[in-house]
Amino acid sequence: MPPSTIYLDHNATTPPAPEVIAAVDVAWKDAFGNPGSRHTAGRRARRALEDARESVAAILGAKPSEVVFTSGGTEANNSSLLGFTQGAPALIALPAGEHPSIEMAIRRREGQGWRRVPLPLDEHGLIRSESWASLDWTQLRVIALLWAHNETGVIQPVEELAELCAAHHVPLHLDGVQAVGKIDVNFQDLRATTLSLGAHKFHGPRGVGALLIREGTRLAPLLFGGHQEREHRAGTEPVALAVGLATALEIWHADRQPIREHLTQLRDRLETQLIANCAPVVVHGAGAERLPNTLNMGFVGCDGEALLVALDLAGICCSMGSACASGSSEPAPILLAMGCSRELALSALRFSVGRGNTIEEIDEAAARIAAVVGRMRSRRG
Repeated sequence: MPPSTIYLDHNATTPPAPEVIAAVDVAWKDAFGNPGSRHTAGRRARRALEDARESVAAILGAKPSEVVFTSGGTEANNSSLLGFTQGAPALIALPAGEHPSIEMAIRRREGQGWRRVPLPLDEHGLIRSESWASLDWTQLRVIALLWAHNETGVIQPVEELAELCAAHHVPLHLDGVQAVGKIDVNFQDLRATTLSLGAHKFHGPRGVGALLIREGTRLAPLLFGGHQEREHRAGTEPVALAVGLATALEIWHADRQPIREHLTQLRDRLETQLIANCAPVVVHGAGAERLPNTLNMGFVGCDGEALLVALDLAGICCSMGSACASGSSEPAPILLAMGCSRELALSALRFSVGRGNTIEEIDEAAARIAAVVGRMRSRRG
């Protein structure tokens, strides 16, 4: 009989909360109209959409007019970066190891003559503060970074950077996809120009996210067509999905402190047991503030890809800190940027716990992981 599955990959996606499923179902039925239509059904849809927008804005410290609904975090990131990099090529600054939705957008602009300015990281995954002194602010068009890293969970302190960007009139885009729904977010206090989020990272529906755009910001649209979302994002608005996003955020906001404490307890318990029973191991980002649910660990002497497959067979759902390129395993750029050796980076796995996980599951997961790691090391001799 196969082992029961323990899901520890919540940074990839989360199961939608039952309340979210119910709210989306009601919205599909009661707010099915086109919110741009000038009749009763359209007005009902418009009210549901704007209620969702107001709720998201209130929780995230933004104005309703600053909330633009998108299809998810990828579109939000693309919209910001491509929107800010119009006209003659100039400079774009970002750290290594950014999410592909940022990295690939930058590569597109590099192919059009734009130049990347890398922001070096220290061994904890934090941007080195001396980076700001070397920037050519006159040529910079945007600075982009993962506020909370999807692989390591490291949270970048952005206060000083936001002040510098404001002083030099350079837009700052924060990829907040992993942050929203896990840590407190106040868009006004952050002083970022734009911030992205995706509902399925905090138990909302897939297919919807948002881009917060600071009032007064001029941002070229990514999509063309109608005048929806104050002309920031053409296309008929996904009313039911927006309701689901708002509902998921409301659930998190109502219980955010106990949720954060629960996730931290689970993460720390898993980390402690794996350090004790799987040594030698390396916890990446341990010296920095991290998301309460994220643990990235290098299992010295193990092949991460083989370990991932073995853990899947053992009923553990997690992910690798690397990606496949041209059929071969490549180390995660973020870990290399933090100074890890290629061998250590290729041994890394990410475990991301969720609200539904229990202490009993964590203990069982730790035991299974330790057993698999032990077997793999014994085979290597």
